[in-house]
Amino acid sequence: MSNLRNLFDRIPVDSCGEFLETLHVTSTARIERIVSHGHASPESFWYDQPRDEWVVVLAGAAKIEFEGEADLVEMKPGDYLLIPAHRRHRVAWTAAEEATVWLAVHLGTDDSDVG
Repeated sequence: MSNLRNLFDRIPVDSCGEFLETLHVTSTARIERIVSHGHASPESFWYDQPRDEWVVVLAGAAKIEFEGEADLVEMKPGDYLLIPAHRRHRVAWTAAEEATVWLAVHLGTDDSDVG
């Protein structure tokens, strides 16, 4: 039996905000597909995650803000970056006119979210 799936299947088109789907979890990694439609983190909210996060934009566009940095990181399809654990960041903007599809891989161990 094949486990073949496609990252572009079942993309919510009428969703407002953000949709997160966990694709695979092990004791040392979690892989997520995130679909954003004009989503931004709340103004005073910062992600402060216990694991390194490797993230790639597959479709759409986004801007990431890192605490203490004036410049936003603009991401378009194919762009990826590694966000070290506890590097405070937020999603400043995602495209509203099309879905922004992300693939996020959380690396390392953290007892609060391992499978």
